Amino acid sequence: MRIWVRITMPPSIWGRTDMSAEPLLIADDLTAGYLPGVNILNGCSLELFEGELVGIIGPNGAGKSTLVKAIFGLVNISAGAVRLRGEDITNMKAHSLVSRGIGYVPQTNNVFPSLTIEENLEMGTFLKPKMFSERFEVVGQMFPKLAERRSQRAGSLSGGERQMLAMGRALMMDPSVLLLDEPSAGLSPALQDEVFVRCHKINQAGVSIVMVEQNASRCLQICHRGYVLDQGANAYTGTGRELLSDPKVIELYLGTLVKSHQD
Repeated sequence: MRIWVRITMPPSIWGRTDMSAEPLLIADDLTAGYLPGVNILNGCSLELFEGELVGIIGPNGAGKSTLVKAIFGLVNISAGAVRLRGEDITNMKAHSLVSRGIGYVPQTNNVFPSLTIEENLEMGTFLKPKMFSERFEVVGQMFPKLAERRSQRAGSLSGGERQMLAMGRALMMDPSVLLLDEPSAGLSPALQDEVFVRCHKINQAGVSIVMVEQNASRCLQICHRGYVLDQGANAYTGTGRELLSDPKVIELYLGTLVKSHQD
């Protein structure tokens, strides 16, 4: 039996800088899937407030990646709605969402290997090319190695460096919301830590983040709130700290990984 525990807490406890009572992004009771009649999401919901970093965890096949893809218009939503600042953006095309301030970093195939770092970042401003110089300076400050190696081909970068480039490109349009699909996947523990540090810094710079992660314990350590998905629906939600210490969440979803971390 699934239990969806909704915990409402003051923004100050979450560490948000914005005190707005209305969510920045809402995914409301979504039903979605890749094939007609085959649903991956079954009444899944999410709220993201200004300045938050929200983590999405759960077992393989729970619908985590499908949720962020549905928000970004890559998976058809057959029921429910997605709203950004009150505007219905359900099933909008990706370029329309980018122009409204949503960035997305896929798990794989997230850079153009034959292009240089600079050319990859230029692709991030394809809707507004005149923004490139200004945004390159900002993103270069967040990711100094990208600026230093701007002429290097992306195909020669390590997995961690590619992930930084993919995040940098998504930030080139100065988004208010960043959707990250398993940013630490396939990386060594040291590089995973670097990715999480970068995500935290991006969030501190004012970008609200929704992060899908298999490294559940590390994700919950840095997020303000988390959602646990199971079979395409909400199973648990709470602050990152609460989910990390919840015996049921540990037993059913986190296993020995979190237990060993707490010992």
